[in-house]
Amino acid sequence: MKLLTIIFATFILALLGTMVFWGKPDYLFSGNLGMAVFIIFTGFSHFKFQKGMAMMIPDFIPARMFWVYFTGILEIAAGVGLMIPSIRELTAVLLIIFYILVFIANIHSSKKNINIFKADYTGPGMKYLYTQRIPMQIILIIWTWYFGVYL
Repeated sequence: MKLLTIIFATFILALLGTMVFWGKPDYLFSGNLGMAVFIIFTGFSHFKFQKGMAMMIPDFIPARMFWVYFTGILEIAAGVGLMIPSIRELTAVLLIIFYILVFIANIHSSKKNINIFKADYTGPGMKYLYTQRIPMQIILIIWTWYFGVYL
């Protein structure tokens, strides 16, 4: 849930910034900027914690490191795409699909107690999945839909 601080802090700072520079808060811009900063941040984490990220991928999927780097690049691209009005809606829909698919890896890593930061099996397990990851996934999906599609 600490990662959600990135979205909310960026959103609030962007709202304040748009009020100061444009004379009114821009919720569309601020909401998408919050998600863009979040998803770019997580995209870069794929390169810093690549071994732990690879451990999250279920055993039946080959070329784990490829998928870690590929999804990191996709996340960074999605962050950029959310800020381009002409492709924002498509980017948001694809990002929602991505969030649903990546949840499979979250279930796998929770079952195996994977700690992505240490690349070992000392992670928080299923309690983390139920108390933090599921609520976070729901917030990410709703946020992305609201600011990327609905508005």
